[in-house]
Amino acid sequence: MSLNRRHLLLGALVLPSSARGQAKYPERPIRIIVPFPPGGGVDLTARLLMEPLAKELGQPIVIENKGGAGGLIGVTAMSQAAPDGYTLCVTGVSSMSAGPHLRGDKLPFDPMKFGHITRLVRMPLILAVKNDLPARTLPEFMELARKTEIRWASGGIGTSQHLAGEYFTQMSGLKMIHVPYRGTGPALNDLAAGVVDAYFGDPATLGIIKGGKARAMAVTSPDRWPPLPDAPPLGDAVKGYEAWNWYGIDAPPGTPTAITDLLATAVRKAMADPEVKKKYDDNGLHPATLSRDEYVAFIKRDSEVWGKVIRTGNIKPDD
Repeated sequence: MSLNRRHLLLGALVLPSSARGQAKYPERPIRIIVPFPPGGGVDLTARLLMEPLAKELGQPIVIENKGGAGGLIGVTAMSQAAPDGYTLCVTGVSSMSAGPHLRGDKLPFDPMKFGHITRLVRMPLILAVKNDLPARTLPEFMELARKTEIRWASGGIGTSQHLAGEYFTQMSGLKMIHVPYRGTGPALNDLAAGVVDAYFGDPATLGIIKGGKARAMAVTSPDRWPPLPDAPPLGDAVKGYEAWNWYGIDAPPGTPTAITDLLATAVRKAMADPEVKKKYDDNGLHPATLSRDEYVAFIKRDSEVWGKVIRTGNIKPDD
């Protein structure tokens, strides 16, 4: 086989068919669905990626917010899109790890059949409290929660926020009241307004904390977290407690591996740029990309952790 013919055949592997024959990918804008309303960590993760990824791919990136059902509405829309690499979705705990355990056969997609691209970021969650909550320290918070009803918010049933909070109540034995919202933005607004006492939140919570509208009580990582150095780990109060949030990016089932590989390479290159990495780190979203095989293995491990929490808490979807 000649060298030129070999190059043509290899090139065809990364080019989806079109009415005109073989067309270069990508040749038009790419849509990334954010399965939550604007204003949260999922949305910020996608928007920080827009420009650098567009630069790598040579095509515009369009963000579409499609919230509801703990992120499942947006992910379902992605799963039903054409597997051509032009519709992607930011995914995470609620869709990839918790969804199968919450909904079983009723889940409208199988996350393990997606066109997996890569994990994007990994970070702890923040236990934030309203400014006038009497407790000022973690021990005081624990004591207050034993004596009174603490109403804590999350971005929705089955989200990483909800599961981290549920995991904490299971391990601590505290009887706190969960108040689910339809996304991070609405929950943050009510925390700042004092409608709820506490909130297990993603790094978007840093905004209202730094703005003086709420206080950081603790973090879910096993060690102190640089963006909030004064907030102790919840593991200081509940031995062995640890929880992480993460976001990934995936394509519809059936998307050619050549396309997902191309996207994975572009995403990892974009996020490795020092300026881009700094923007993520400054917002508490720490780049943590993986190869496809590593990403799939990670999803399976994460699913085991949250599956146990869901079964123990007898958590049901909010339909």
